[in-house]
Amino acid sequence: MRSSLKTLFKKSDFIVTLYRLILAIKSFIVFKPIRLIRNFSWYFSNYLNYKYRNTNHNFRMSYHNLFPCLTDKTDYLPIVTHYFFQDTWAARKLFQLNPAHHYDVGSSITTIAIISQFVPTTYIDIRAVELKLDNLSFIRGSILNLPFEDNSIDSLSSLCVTEHIGLGRYGDPIDPWGSEKAVAELKRVLSPGGNLLFSVPVDSANKVYFNAHRTFTREYVLELFHDMRLIEERYIYGRHLTNDYDKMNRYGTGLFHFTKEHV
Repeated sequence: MRSSLKTLFKKSDFIVTLYRLILAIKSFIVFKPIRLIRNFSWYFSNYLNYKYRNTNHNFRMSYHNLFPCLTDKTDYLPIVTHYFFQDTWAARKLFQLNPAHHYDVGSSITTIAIISQFVPTTYIDIRAVELKLDNLSFIRGSILNLPFEDNSIDSLSSLCVTEHIGLGRYGDPIDPWGSEKAVAELKRVLSPGGNLLFSVPVDSANKVYFNAHRTFTREYVLELFHDMRLIEERYIYGRHLTNDYDKMNRYGTGLFHFTKEHV
């Protein structure tokens, strides 16, 4: 019964949309007094237990240094599965390709920072990055107007970025054609024979989930890159990474490795 209700809710666009709206409002007004009391009771019980048993005087303990962490006691490790699979896929591909220099537009900065430690990398984003790291350089710029010459980059990635362009979520201008323009710009700067690692959410149809992101069908992704050669495609559905695109699974993430044909 519970399983059938869950399936019904997932298939009802109205219920799913209502749920998302509730979550958005909840982040501003949520207050759970019973859960708060229970978690603090657990916290102070542990604190007193530790203090009573503490014979390790190498570390100073004082109530001035209390630092409650109340949400990490879970039965499972919280993982955002599409980032888990996507970022490990990209790291593996770049390790195999071993470019002399890699460029990334707007992907997870943590992932790109790790990649930069085995491939010198330049990171481009519309937001400033105020950190320094060996082998990693930053350029502030837009995916709609990349500061590079035509056909100038041999190794390029943009992971779960293009679907956001033109929705205003990150302070960018509203543009219903933002995703198409972003793809055109990525293709413009990639050199003949160069490699592009690209990902977007996939669904049973092209949709706008305003203002979070757009979703794409496999057919539309291949249409956008019709003048490039597809080397590899992988799909993330829930907790599974697969080779097959499945419209019946509805929402997922598509991972694509393209190369630009020589003119």
